[in-house]
Amino acid sequence: MRLFLFGVFILGYTFVFSQDSIVKKDTIKVHSPKKAVIFSAVIPGAGQVYNHIAMPKGKKKAFWKVPLIYGALGTSGYFLIKNQSLKNSLKTEYTNRLNGGVLDDQWIAYDDQGVLTLYDQHLNWRDLSILGVGAVYLIQLIDAGIEAHFVTFDISQDLSLAIEPAYFGQNTIGLKINFNFH
Repeated sequence: MRLFLFGVFILGYTFVFSQDSIVKKDTIKVHSPKKAVIFSAVIPGAGQVYNHIAMPKGKKKAFWKVPLIYGALGTSGYFLIKNQSLKNSLKTEYTNRLNGGVLDDQWIAYDDQGVLTLYDQHLNWRDLSILGVGAVYLIQLIDAGIEAHFVTFDISQDLSLAIEPAYFGQNTIGLKINFNFH
């Protein structure tokens, strides 16, 4: 009885594990645009790097966009911080003028109305800087998603469209359209 159970166990064991060698798995990696957008949402530029890694040889690469993304984010972020600090400084200056406090030498040349005008100007510029940061972030997300859709797009020379003049006989002329697919 033990020998019979042992034999059934061995035969069942080899039968179960022998199936793995028969089944072939698909080796084509699917490039996900959703994953590229998520990568770019978490770390700006990461979706472009993900697309760059998945592109076949000879195709235009996407990694060159990363320094542009960080340059645009850095520039808009710099103006955001600068305008916010100037807005706060002007607000403090105006409050000190109303309360009779110590005046800042930077704003001493302006009267009260001039300080308010500068405050409004830097407030508007700060708001535009916030929109700039958001626009750059959104554009890089959209770029990562669009580029991910075109990672496997065929751009070989075998795909072409040609329009040529044609002669069909007995004084009949026309146009001939040629499509070449691989």
